[in-house]
Amino acid sequence: MRYYFRADGNASIGAGHLMRCLTIADALQELPGVEKGDICFLCADEASGALAKAGGYGSVVFCTDYRNMEAELPLLTGLLQAENPVHKPVLIVDSYYITEAYLKAARQQAFLFLLDDMAKQAYPVDQVLNYNAFATEEQYRQLYQEGNVKFYTGSKYVPLRPQFRQTGYTLRETVQNILITTGGGDQENIAASIFETIEQPGFQYHVVIGRYHPDFQGWLRRERDSSQLHVHHDVRDMASLMRDCDIAVTAGGTTIYELAAIGVPFLCFSYAENQENLTEYIGRRHIACYCGAFHHNPKATLAEIRRLTHGLIAGPSLRRSMHENERNMVDGLGAVRIARLLAEI
Repeated sequence: MRYYFRADGNASIGAGHLMRCLTIADALQELPGVEKGDICFLCADEASGALAKAGGYGSVVFCTDYRNMEAELPLLTGLLQAENPVHKPVLIVDSYYITEAYLKAARQQAFLFLLDDMAKQAYPVDQVLNYNAFATEEQYRQLYQEGNVKFYTGSKYVPLRPQFRQTGYTLRETVQNILITTGGGDQENIAASIFETIEQPGFQYHVVIGRYHPDFQGWLRRERDSSQLHVHHDVRDMASLMRDCDIAVTAGGTTIYELAAIGVPFLCFSYAENQENLTEYIGRRHIACYCGAFHHNPKATLAEIRRLTHGLIAGPSLRRSMHENERNMVDGLGAVRIARLLAEI
């Protein structure tokens, strides 16, 4: 069986889509009968292809615009047609720029497995997975009223790296280390606004800067000027960094699930539409503190981050409750479960 992952990661969209596909690919090739050579990444640009190669996988770069996926269809269908027709390849698609026409054409040549965290449209695919905690199968049944499509939903499928399978987190009575993470891109440098908002004497602040951060040098200068600030980039062992921190401030996305798997009490906010459902759900269920939608009201969101940070620092019982609720949401084995679904195809 041949497995193709269609995903991109670059300075404009961040590396999240491609990185979670790499995590699934790693779990897939650990299964009996699947070799690393059976897995290939399909990407629009060289930056995305380089990430796939850095993960140890072969890649095909279409040299097209990641926002116009239909332009690559002649290349994609030609590649898929070259496969052995006895073993129809599996195409795992993870992109916000897919179209119905794109998937319809690809489905003629491959079995389509779609990663979807929006649940806004029915697509011509064979299986759909939404690993968000708020997603339900009923939601997809109503959306896909026709067709024989299988649905997999819920946080048990969150594709986290192996380092998040074993936690060993110590919940401390006092807060000393605070983590700030806003995603690999952070084009608006939200991390700087957060740091300036919550900085106060007596604490150590750990800021994670992604490979695509627009103010990388600026952060290095801030670190030189402050004994309280520690800048981390290209972090290989994020789980260990999280374990060393007492609370965290994070944007929506996979980082929320990583923190939950470890059990770090955290505050979260959204800075894009696709993050709103998760961050609001987290707040409603009292899994962590919800601070608002930065992309709608930055000033109010920063004010909530300041207020709730103070509350977490002063509330050990609140941190303990969050720790327990987080661990009940994620167990770190989602990538293994997805890999088994793909292998069963």
